[in-house]
Amino acid sequence: MSTTIMKEQRTPVELVGLVVSLVLCFAAAGIGGWLTSLSINGWYRTLMMPSFAPPDWIFGPVWTALYLMMAVAAWLVWRERRVRPATVPLAIFAGQLILNIAWSGLFFALQSPGLAAGEVVLLWLAILATIIAFRRVSSFAATLLVPYLLWVSFATVLNFAIWRLNT
Repeated sequence: MSTTIMKEQRTPVELVGLVVSLVLCFAAAGIGGWLTSLSINGWYRTLMMPSFAPPDWIFGPVWTALYLMMAVAAWLVWRERRVRPATVPLAIFAGQLILNIAWSGLFFALQSPGLAAGEVVLLWLAILATIIAFRRVSSFAATLLVPYLLWVSFATVLNFAIWRLNT
């Protein structure tokens, strides 16, 4: 059997895998968005913000792009599962996705920048662990997560600044 035929047979499965990855990542985004919406137009507006806080409109496009890159990265790792073990890297990815949702819950739903500040450090470490684990399977998948790590690095500084200004 030729390599071309084998690739054609894998294509529908790979497409389903991509769709599943997109659905899971954007479901996480949706849950985080819902948790954020609980306080964004009320409590959040009362907070003192640091001078470097970006305008609110930037968060939607940035997070959409990041979740898209996260989904593609996870799919690339999943796709390599027959060549390299992907269970541990994908489990770490799932863990950081849960931590991402939890941050929105802590900061916005519970209105606790202090708890969120501690949790975002765990999220940052989980993203770094995901990048390292993904790199062993797909260097491109790992690279796709670097903007996410950079954005969460900025978000960490922002979270701590908001906490400091409002305590």
